[in-house]
Amino acid sequence: MTRLLLTGGTGMVGRNLLAHPGIAAWQVMAPSRAELDLCDAAATRDWLLRHRPQAVVHAAGRVGGIQANIAEPVRFLEENARIGLNLIAACRAARVPVLLNLSSSCVYPRDLGRDLAEEQVLTGTLEPTNEGYALAKIMVMRLVEYAGREDPGLSWRTLIPCNLYGPHDSFDPARSHLLPAIIDKLHRAKVAGADEVVIWGDGTARREFMYAPDLADAILRALADPGAVPPVMNVGPGEDHSIDDYYRIAAEVIGWRGRFRHDPTRPVGMRQKLLSVARQAAWGWAPATPLRAGIAATYQHYLEHHA
Repeated sequence: MTRLLLTGGTGMVGRNLLAHPGIAAWQVMAPSRAELDLCDAAATRDWLLRHRPQAVVHAAGRVGGIQANIAEPVRFLEENARIGLNLIAACRAARVPVLLNLSSSCVYPRDLGRDLAEEQVLTGTLEPTNEGYALAKIMVMRLVEYAGREDPGLSWRTLIPCNLYGPHDSFDPARSHLLPAIIDKLHRAKVAGADEVVIWGDGTARREFMYAPDLADAILRALADPGAVPPVMNVGPGEDHSIDDYYRIAAEVIGWRGRFRHDPTRPVGMRQKLLSVARQAAWGWAPATPLRAGIAATYQHYLEHHA
């Protein structure tokens, strides 16, 4: 069996990838941070040279929602840059032939809004609320591209997923992204019998979300034939919804029937961030899970593990 190194195996993407039936085709190595500290350059290089994986999926990183990014920009830039630098250097030293680097849609300029195409990275100002994280992700993405230019024999690719949600997400309000935060907030309102929930901003900002098990499916398809994947490719449904829509659908799923109140003094980030999925469509793949079904499955996971 082909040896696969999965970084970030305890995170949402990693755990959903490990739960996908297709992962059985691989001999997966998913070391914990205690076993492989990607912030340690020498240890990362030694690990890769010792284990010699034939493929790497890089899903590790410091992640968090808007509050966390605003509060700790140094940490988000420094840790993600260090992790990416160390892993890419180690993969080059070990001559890893296949690498899938998972980036983030925050790499796109803040003012483009929609139809965010891969060639538009670094063509404008980044969103200030997550600029540190975005800069680190851009640097790693460029390193992957540069390595492929220097050695065309490497099948090194970057996937740029839209916002994700699903089982094994973080539901901590201080660190979670929008959809898990909505699920936690509405569940708590239902349990407490609250008749009002506050939405940050005016509710009209739009976001694109994909169910994390669908991303796992895309990753495994890319691993099966990395040469068919563009060097950089967006991954997502290609449609977005307003923040109000996400609250409304989640409230229906959860069974909370109160009213919403908007707080325009709170930050919301970019007004719109919708990926172009033209390259993904040409590749012949699309996510399979409808939004309501994905929210329902995520809420069930929340009830079983977090509520």
